[in-house]
Amino acid sequence: MSAYTLPDLSYDPADLEPHLSARVVELHHDKHHAAYVNGANTALDQLDDARRNRRWADLPGLERSLAFNLGGHVLHSMYWTNLSPDGGGEPTGALRGAIDDTFEGFASFRDLFTNVTVSVQGSGWGILGWEPLGQRLVVQQLATHHDNHLLATVPLLAIDAWEHAYYLQYQNLRADYVTAVWNLIDWRDVSRRFERARSVAA
Repeated sequence: MSAYTLPDLSYDPADLEPHLSARVVELHHDKHHAAYVNGANTALDQLDDARRNRRWADLPGLERSLAFNLGGHVLHSMYWTNLSPDGGGEPTGALRGAIDDTFEGFASFRDLFTNVTVSVQGSGWGILGWEPLGQRLVVQQLATHHDNHLLATVPLLAIDAWEHAYYLQYQNLRADYVTAVWNLIDWRDVSRRFERARSVAA
């Protein structure tokens, strides 16, 4: 079985300046994201060892460790592709139509998503997702990397609200960081994820 690996960025870290500094991107990707990849692989190895040796008492802690680290890997992998030096602006096409229908316009959606992300208590994420049972877009706060996740919901857009994503550049001004990130959102990537999620659900 293959191990999880850290994906390369599709752009140079400096390409996201001035909204995100090269140093912030480098540390975030090369150190923090890498730690979640290593943590997920370690948790899987430890779960295999516990199974082979029938150490069932170890399972609750190892399952939490896997969920935390793999959740971090999945969301960070999305976060990097949700960003682009050529990002910003507003979505078009079917995604724009769904946003308008669900949130009464892009401005209303952006206001909601910004406040959901800024108001995360402690560490977490702001998420735009596709909820397949209701066939609708949802905006949610995700505590840490996995708590409060709506089951079966497919994340489409993720903004990291952990301090390591912004503190070196924006200090405690999380709202300024989120405002800056809107200039980097790659709506083509979000739209592709939206179309895939809808087709799978259908």
